[in-house]
Amino acid sequence: MVTARITDLDVVDIRFPTSREFDGSDAMNPDPDYSAAYVILRTEAGDGLEGHAFTFTIGRGNDVQATAIAALRDHVVGLSAQAVCADPGSVYRALTGDSQLRWLGPEKGVMHMAVGAVVNAVWDLAAKRAGRPVWRLLADAEPEWLADQVDFRYIEDALTREEAVDLLRRGKDGAAERAARLLAHGYPAYTTSPGWLGYSDEKLVRLAKQAVADGFTQIKLKVGADLADDLRRLRTARAAVGPDVRIAVDANQRWSVAEAVEWTNALARYAPYWIEEPTSPDDVLGHAAVRKGVAPVKVATGEHVHNRVVFKQLLQAGAIDVLQIDAARVGGVNENLAILLLAAKYGVPVCPHAGGVGLCELVRHLSMFDFVALTGTTEDRVIEYVDHLHEHFKDPVVIADGRYVAPTAPGFSSQMHAASIAAYRYPDGSFWAADLAERRKGTTR
Repeated sequence: MVTARITDLDVVDIRFPTSREFDGSDAMNPDPDYSAAYVILRTEAGDGLEGHAFTFTIGRGNDVQATAIAALRDHVVGLSAQAVCADPGSVYRALTGDSQLRWLGPEKGVMHMAVGAVVNAVWDLAAKRAGRPVWRLLADAEPEWLADQVDFRYIEDALTREEAVDLLRRGKDGAAERAARLLAHGYPAYTTSPGWLGYSDEKLVRLAKQAVADGFTQIKLKVGADLADDLRRLRTARAAVGPDVRIAVDANQRWSVAEAVEWTNALARYAPYWIEEPTSPDDVLGHAAVRKGVAPVKVATGEHVHNRVVFKQLLQAGAIDVLQIDAARVGGVNENLAILLLAAKYGVPVCPHAGGVGLCELVRHLSMFDFVALTGTTEDRVIEYVDHLHEHFKDPVVIADGRYVAPTAPGFSSQMHAASIAAYRYPDGSFWAADLAERRKGTTR
């Protein structure tokens, strides 16, 4: 049999003008343009299958992120497509083990996110070749193979390979029944769509009431810019949804430790369910202090946590009540497997971050695997949902009665429509070219 090779790695800068309606706005990021440094792995297999993935940014960061991904081209072009699909961990290990790349991290920041994008593209290709969605590919895999996808360096003091295999073997019990239940009933979601900081109170109330009518039992509000405004907005939201709907609040790293405790306790009269990213994501002991200071309000963090090592420390220190993975922040599926296993061992629920273009599409696969073949539960577990930009994806998220419908199409749900790429490629896509022409016309009047 002729071995098909990976023939190219293309990178596309894709940006959407979400800042114009304040979609995505929060205390630290008032004007985000949801963007994707988008990867396409091309092969000579002749079956037309490609691996697609991306790293999420909020606009200008795409310049740097796309350049970082392009720097990885020579690491994967020429590799056997069959070999990397049989062992995606081989790509993960090669990229995270390269001494030149590690010097830029190690395993953190822009280069690590670039690694994650390439690794996720491999998983997309592998799942397409297997004819299964990524969640099913993971759930059907043998425990030993899954454990071999994980790099246990630096985390063996918290989780050994043997413990991981045991967790995965136990997760196999009842997996078929849970997969059927997932396909029938979906996975619980919560929505951030009502809570962007730039929205008016009227829009907040309208969207919060709509969320409850749509079946969501939890919403989230951005906080942290002004305490009086936060108190008013949280009071308004609580009046709109009633006492039984959970309201999480998210500070997006705005506060010092002392501010986080003081501010969260001031908001406590309106029963926030969790405070998300109360302080720097690198401050493990700070999170532990916040958690102690704001109980019974829960502490959640993870969307900006660099790698499995920091997650390990957060769990060891008892610093969080809720662990939030991000599909595009760390080193792709392989590192998220490590983080899911750590959370399972420590008994901490995982509620993924998905506030960004395409993140809902990706992270549902990881949570669904966790339910079907690892923890076996959705108790106190929800996936974030934002109602933006799903129409640009070939396998978009579907929400029914406040729950994620399980995807059935092969792949990682990461592939965008060609027309969307052509329109929103920056700066020469049709949308941005027309936008630039309009702005130039305005300056000449």
